[in-house]
Amino acid sequence: MPQVRIIAKNFMDMVASLPAMKLDRLYQNAFICEAILRSLPPLAKKYVVQILFFDGPVSGKLLEQWVLADGVTKHRVAIDRLIQLRIFIEVSDKKRESSYKLNQTFQANLRKHLTNGGVLPRETMAAVVKLPNLEELDTYALEQWECFLLLLISSGQAEKPSSLSSSMMKIFQRGLLSQRDRDAPRLTEGGFQFLLMDTNAQLWYIIREYITNSEAYNINTLTEIQRNTIKDLAELGLVKLQQGRKESWFIPTKLATNLSVSLTDSSSRKQGYVVVETNFRLYAYSSSKLHCEILRLFSKIEYQLPNLIVGAITKESLYTAFENGITSDQIISFLQQNAHPRVAERLPSVPENVTDQIRLWEADLNRVEITPSHFYDEFPSRDTFEAACDFAREWNGLLWEDSKKMRVVVKAEIHMNMREFLRGQK
Repeated sequence: MPQVRIIAKNFMDMVASLPAMKLDRLYQNAFICEAILRSLPPLAKKYVVQILFFDGPVSGKLLEQWVLADGVTKHRVAIDRLIQLRIFIEVSDKKRESSYKLNQTFQANLRKHLTNGGVLPRETMAAVVKLPNLEELDTYALEQWECFLLLLISSGQAEKPSSLSSSMMKIFQRGLLSQRDRDAPRLTEGGFQFLLMDTNAQLWYIIREYITNSEAYNINTLTEIQRNTIKDLAELGLVKLQQGRKESWFIPTKLATNLSVSLTDSSSRKQGYVVVETNFRLYAYSSSKLHCEILRLFSKIEYQLPNLIVGAITKESLYTAFENGITSDQIISFLQQNAHPRVAERLPSVPENVTDQIRLWEADLNRVEITPSHFYDEFPSRDTFEAACDFAREWNGLLWEDSKKMRVVVKAEIHMNMREFLRGQK
């Protein structure tokens, strides 16, 4: 099962890993070019915009002059990202000095888009179709998304029955769920980690996995495959399907529109709800069943009021989280990202004694290392025992020996060789 890469591995990494031919096909769409530009690191955006209307290569030395001395690292990161995405094509002159030119397809379409403005083609909707207002759209998206996450935690937790399509279930079973024989699906380590991710990061993960197993299709007309894709996105709350008398429509929700915002942009983040005190008590100002279940992954929930969840971070609750594959850094990051506004502005937003203890408990659990091994005793003579110990040392497989009682423990990987050796000693 592939592990979920928290935060660092997002949709842009998936785009960068595409073959050159597929990247060039993507850049034929001006709206994709705009989305890629928005998601670039700030310095990379600056380079693209500054040379967008310049034909021909630009010297690497010239680009270096555009940054201050303390910005060298950011400069290298920006150049590397642009090369990975094939936005920058590296060329060498006669002096073998590096220069960069913009990908012609990307450059031409982004120029048109920025010069002429870009608006997705829309058809006039019949007056009989009642559109939801923004509040209704947000409520719908939240309900769909929370229902989906509850289905991941436990199929019995969702308030409405599971109706996820087979294509969506394949995505979850590949990285988030595992199932043996006729047993019910269980969350993998990646699944537990997924639940603590920021909403935008969760959505990028799903979209990345979805697109990895799909091809790009013309957006001007909706084929049967595209209609099925829209239905899958509706189940997640990214779009809302609206049925008229003769035609169906889909409306993007905030979950979808926020995807074009960088993961590091805090302006799109939802308001936090968690307060952690120095005595390890946890208070979550929320009535969401989903919030309660996510907090239960690493804390002991004591009781839930209509608008308040009360719990405690205990050694036992954290050990359960660690055994499920959740790390201390992920728990601390979750608490910081979801800190209530009352404590979010103070530094640190989570008390240091709490974060330090969470890390110490994880280190304490990891202190014991399990090594498959075999135990040998009842040696016929001391010479045989000492020869066996020497043999294990030579193979770098000796774990423990008791010379008084002539007992020895060796790594499982040399067990067969040890048996053959001992047979030859008889």
